[in-house]
Amino acid sequence: MNLRDKLRAVGGSTGAGRERPAEAGSRDCGHLAVYRPMEEFSGAMEVRRDTVARMSGLDLPEPFDPRRILYLDTETTGLGGSGTVAFLVGLGYLTENGFEVHQFLMRDYDEEPYLLKHVAAGLDRFDMICTFNGRTFDVPLLESRFLMNRMQRDCLEKPHLDLLQIARRLWKLRLGRCNLGRLEAVILGKPRTDDLPGSEVPQRYFDYLKTRREDLLKDILDHNAQDIATLCVLLTHMADMYDHPEQIRFSEDVYSMGRALEKLDHPEEARRCYRLASRGRMGTEASVSLAHSYRRTGDRDRAAEIWREMIASRRGGVKPYIELAKYEEHARRDPGAALELTEKALMMISEDRLKPDPAVQEMKNELQYRRRRLKRRLGLV
Repeated sequence: MNLRDKLRAVGGSTGAGRERPAEAGSRDCGHLAVYRPMEEFSGAMEVRRDTVARMSGLDLPEPFDPRRILYLDTETTGLGGSGTVAFLVGLGYLTENGFEVHQFLMRDYDEEPYLLKHVAAGLDRFDMICTFNGRTFDVPLLESRFLMNRMQRDCLEKPHLDLLQIARRLWKLRLGRCNLGRLEAVILGKPRTDDLPGSEVPQRYFDYLKTRREDLLKDILDHNAQDIATLCVLLTHMADMYDHPEQIRFSEDVYSMGRALEKLDHPEEARRCYRLASRGRMGTEASVSLAHSYRRTGDRDRAAEIWREMIASRRGGVKPYIELAKYEEHARRDPGAALELTEKALMMISEDRLKPDPAVQEMKNELQYRRRRLKRRLGLV
């Protein structure tokens, strides 16, 4: 079946690889279906509710079924604004036999209501949405298009898992940019070849509208289908990382996971990540974050143990001395020990090897003020 045949108006699928033509005189949008084997999505059916909730902070439906996640991606006529239209919407989901992607194509502007009707029907069948930057772009755009077409938008009102947000928390420290193509290449180890750049998609569609050459759409359809399949693979990979942080190769990533878990109010899981990260290149940062985590929950003694370990191993510069001085003064009520630690911090910060910048000078001023105050308490001045 060539692309021209596949793009004829349909009312739905009748089976793997087959399309049901629209009834005579009826109107609809284009519909294509892509079926991929389960071997490409190893582990996807084992993704657990508590893992996804822990990494996202979402209140997820229960019971939780990975087959009830709808992976969604749009291709649009621009990057935003009232004139931007989603001319192609892809919906993907897991089945017992593999992964299905259904693509609904607006072959001209008057087909938009039919496209939105299919998208709404697809959304109604699932418990949650998974996208990549969909919270900022895809879903607001679809909401606006439903509104413009005077259609109900409640089909979009369900838990929304945006993998871009989770990806940035995990990998921005190490990778910087976290677009989907970069994650495919660096994280999943599956770089694309001959993929249509997203920036070229709108013009390719406009050329199709002018010429009606269906071959102009092939790369767009392939790009969209791959994006949707990658969402499922990426979610599975992320969930496995959160389940097994001890297997994460890069210290930056496990440290970033700890930061993310702490922000989402999972302190024990965060501390586990900090301890793992402290063995690698992020050792100092991880130890500092671990100590701060204990201090935030009121366990000052555990935090002090970490500051002492850092001093013993000569890590962290003056910070462990400053934090331990605060602990001795305010928690243990020992101004003498606090003064001794403050003096040591001042000696370190005054060494020539430290560059004299405003931040260092400000820290030095604070230490000098603390020293004077402690001396007054001890009757030394």
